[in-house]
Amino acid sequence: MANLKTLREAKNLTQTELAEKSGLSLRTIQRIESGNIPKGFTLKAIAKALDLDPEDLFSSTEESIDLNRAKLINLSALSGLIIPFGGIIFPAILTYKTKDPVNRELGKNIISLQIVLAAVVSILMIISPFIQKAISIKFPLFLIPLILFIVVKMFIIFKNGISLNKRHELSIKLKTNFL
Repeated sequence: MANLKTLREAKNLTQTELAEKSGLSLRTIQRIESGNIPKGFTLKAIAKALDLDPEDLFSSTEESIDLNRAKLINLSALSGLIIPFGGIIFPAILTYKTKDPVNRELGKNIISLQIVLAAVVSILMIISPFIQKAISIKFPLFLIPLILFIVVKMFIIFKNGISLNKRHELSIKLKTNFL
């Protein structure tokens, strides 16, 4: 369903004004704006108050997101902490097995970010022994990028998981995904 708050604000109405105009309670408007889906009389009353057909409240451009699938794709990137490049492989499998275009795009964003992370840490891991030898230190320098990789990867996955719960979108993603 189209975001009621967006439709209400487009008509320059407050929640209270929409409640009065539709004959519904303020609490009902608040519930719908927080995600409850109106049916029957409530749907017709809101549509009439906004001068729309009930069918127009359901936006064809705003596609719904299968939140559980999106969370699974996001969490599957954690497998990269155990299996090399698992953070790319498992999200890719889940992404390309899903038919929902919104989740497919979300998965592509997750995979793109994981590819960049894996590439950066791979390069750092390859050059760290050379740097270690050049500056003559005994501390295994490869541990620094490895630990940073783990911390950054977990931060991104948990931050995106929280964002998926609250806003149904990723908060950390690349500006352009290359898949």
